[in-house]
Amino acid sequence: MIFWLAGWLAGWLADRLGRRKLFFITLLLYVVATAATAFSFSVWSFMLFRFLTGMGIGGEYTAINSTIQEFTPARYRGWVDLTINGTFWLGAALGAIGSIVLLDPQWVGAELGWRLCFGIGAVLGLLVLLMRLWLPESPRWLLIHGQAAQAKKIVEQIEADLQRQGHVLPPVQGKPLRLHVRDHTPLGEVARTLLVTFRQRSLVGLTLLTAQAFFYNAIFFTYALVLTDFYGVPSERVGWYVLPLALGNFCGPLLLGRLFDVVGRRVMISLTHCVSGVLLAISGYMFEQGLLDVTQQAIAWMVIFFFASAAASSAYLTVAETFPLEIRALAIAVFYAFGTGLGGMIGPTLFGELIETGERSNVLIGYLIGAGLMMFAALVQSIWGAAAERKSLEEVARPLSQAGER
Repeated sequence: MIFWLAGWLAGWLADRLGRRKLFFITLLLYVVATAATAFSFSVWSFMLFRFLTGMGIGGEYTAINSTIQEFTPARYRGWVDLTINGTFWLGAALGAIGSIVLLDPQWVGAELGWRLCFGIGAVLGLLVLLMRLWLPESPRWLLIHGQAAQAKKIVEQIEADLQRQGHVLPPVQGKPLRLHVRDHTPLGEVARTLLVTFRQRSLVGLTLLTAQAFFYNAIFFTYALVLTDFYGVPSERVGWYVLPLALGNFCGPLLLGRLFDVVGRRVMISLTHCVSGVLLAISGYMFEQGLLDVTQQAIAWMVIFFFASAAASSAYLTVAETFPLEIRALAIAVFYAFGTGLGGMIGPTLFGELIETGERSNVLIGYLIGAGLMMFAALVQSIWGAAAERKSLEEVARPLSQAGER
């Protein structure tokens, strides 16, 4: 619910205030709220600080994905987007390692250790915040908002930096666009663009984000319960099992991402969703039959998420690159909000209830639902997905403010 609210607000702000400003607002909110969580003094203060943390994380999805698209060359856009989204799991791995040490009574203990775990998150966020000082505003956003001189200055600076590094830049291809300056896009035009002009793309985006939200949130937020309730893993050792999960999630986008630019979006997005669904169904059946020990279950999850992480990242890639510049951030926010609302909130609740029954057959039902959603998303993508690989953003979705008839 928190991510849902944050996504809406962040999308609206990113299209009005700019990508760079939102980049700092969302991450600063995350850092401050995470640090404050470490100093929680009651249940209610803890819930408040986690609410604010969730607002920051939800806004980050919109800020990051809208910015990546507008700075990355078309021929590498898929790989870069997937890889950056996959780095989330490096943080998850660091958090898991930190929890193993800090929650161990022989080292620190749970009473103080949980506070230090949140401190790790705040420090990492602060380091990223400092790195973002080097990131300029999106020239595309500046052009739309009548700041052509600033946009030109940023592009010339980027070109100069590349030339100093010995790169030879090819001539600019394509025809110049004439754009009408605007400070915002009316909500009526936003609705018409999403529901009429690009209704098939809207269907694809909503389907992909809903499927991945259910798939990820249902499994990731309940994997600890599966380990403790069905495999008898002590709670203080659960962190060890996050590491192979994080490894698969990071390596998938990193190693498969280039294929999204070479083989193409339609094939790879469909393939990764379909393979994720099939593997989850197979491993779910083996879990239900008691054929997997805890190590084998962890390996199965690692393999599944190798493909599922690339699939999930490609859902954000799809929404971010297939809608016009003027509403890019808001489009990400809309589909992120609805996808998280439909899949992200239902999934963990359903899985939690299924796990509480103590019956593996009931948990299998949840796995099969998640697998079915991923395979359905693969079908939708294969039929209506846009072939956006190696194309400029303006070629994939013509700007709403472009002069002349659309």
